[in-house]
Amino acid sequence: MSDSPPPSRIVLPQPPVSLLDGAALFLDFDGTLAPIADTPDGVAVDEELIGLLGELRDRLEGRLAIVSGRSIATLRDLGFAGFLLAGTHGLEMAQPGERVEAPPRRPAVDDAEAAFHAFAEGKPGILVERKSISVGLHFRGAPQWGAKAGELASDLAEKLDLSVQPGKMLFELRPGGADKGSAVHALMAREPMAGGRPVFIGDDVTDEEGFAAAAELGGAGILVGPPRETLAAFSLEQVAAVRHYLARGIARPR
Repeated sequence: MSDSPPPSRIVLPQPPVSLLDGAALFLDFDGTLAPIADTPDGVAVDEELIGLLGELRDRLEGRLAIVSGRSIATLRDLGFAGFLLAGTHGLEMAQPGERVEAPPRRPAVDDAEAAFHAFAEGKPGILVERKSISVGLHFRGAPQWGAKAGELASDLAEKLDLSVQPGKMLFELRPGGADKGSAVHALMAREPMAGGRPVFIGDDVTDEEGFAAAAELGGAGILVGPPRETLAAFSLEQVAAVRHYLARGIARPR
């Protein structure tokens, strides 16, 4: 991220619809396309969203990808099977209808999952989320345990040679070697994303690598949510604004 612009704390302008012209569009899911739910399985994807993204993908000649911390298996179950996907923060990738490109699940992740379950025992609101090649510890329902959850995740990461991925009210342990920025770089080198101008839309600190990669490749990031220090160049205030913005992109004259 050394070539990226310095982070900004100012209120950012809304993105012009023209930014979508010729874009290679990268979209986070939770907090960007759908509101963040209280539990990992509490989110639902409506047919209107799938239809909207399908229209936009076709208008962009296929240059639309969902880039999420969720696994590709989960994203497909949610309704995104027809889209280019990068899951588990860039560790997994898949074209529609094709097998998932991903490293095998490491035994260390199973060890971390067991330790997370032991920590969660007797603590209502603490949830353990098993993913294909990683595991998450959620404390949205019990924020008083957030500090202890972070300490546990850091200790396990060092002990088991895993990487800690902080998120909104969660800590995830996974193999290293990838993030949303590396996913952008990898997908921009392939069809159908190659040749487009990268635009990354996301809400979380885990999306900052995506914003940085988009900027490095001549594009821009769009932050969803309230102002904070960010590498994004534009902002949209909430999920509904993201949908409205994308719909305007479809309605824009060719």
